[in-house]
Amino acid sequence: MQKGVVRHHRNGKGFLAGSLIGTLGGLVGLGGAEFRLPVLVGGFRIPTLEAIILNKAMSLVVVAFSLIFRTRAIPIREQFAHWDVTLNLLAGSLIGAWWAAGHATTLSKVWLDRIVLALLMGLSLLMLSEAWVDWHSSDSALFESQQLLRGVGVIAGFGIGVVAAFLGVAGGELLIPTIVLLYGLDIKIAGSLSLSVSLPTMLVGFARYSRSNSFAVLQKERSLFNWMMAGSIVGAATGGLMVGFIPTQWLMTSLGLILLTSAYKTFQHLNMG
Repeated sequence: MQKGVVRHHRNGKGFLAGSLIGTLGGLVGLGGAEFRLPVLVGGFRIPTLEAIILNKAMSLVVVAFSLIFRTRAIPIREQFAHWDVTLNLLAGSLIGAWWAAGHATTLSKVWLDRIVLALLMGLSLLMLSEAWVDWHSSDSALFESQQLLRGVGVIAGFGIGVVAAFLGVAGGELLIPTIVLLYGLDIKIAGSLSLSVSLPTMLVGFARYSRSNSFAVLQKERSLFNWMMAGSIVGAATGGLMVGFIPTQWLMTSLGLILLTSAYKTFQHLNMG
């Protein structure tokens, strides 16, 4: 009886956490995975590697639905018009995701925590910079040379694939500004292209993680997964309805500070002790 009460309480916490994170993500157009990882590790006491795998599974569901829903605003034919950008980034991101996921399963817990901490803090600083620097005004590619452009695209894709695999995130926080700055595309089409790159990249990392014993967390934490995903869907819808009520600059600043603080408190405590 007591176990049932504890499980029910844990599921409730998962739904609430998913709702809050989904709302934050919905407000700024992100999946919220970067906020979810510290909660899984610090709030639910799930080991880091298992939390990354669980986070990636949730991110896969979010990205798949986002890609479907976004086709209403940005038709598939418009996305196909920029197939070269998608393939360019995928050429690097698929390799990066496979490489990083393979290494994540062999790293010691201390080193994995340190890498996750560094990457989360980096993403938080990126959010803070996006709040105060206009990165979306470019309307032309960063390089005139197509060979140089493609080469930089592969390198950027590789780095994004590494981050996505180590954190279990979709990588939109990095993909969107990369597509806008590197290729000079509009931010709306960049959002759709980022999902097209994210989905196969995450599938590759997920396949790599499936070889690890920690992959069993998906069965062990199935109930938490379901409740947290349900909360995320509700939260994303709520956040979407609230868009425009809070100034974007202050919202991004607040979210950047929240991520920076939560990541530091969670992972610094785990691996520096």
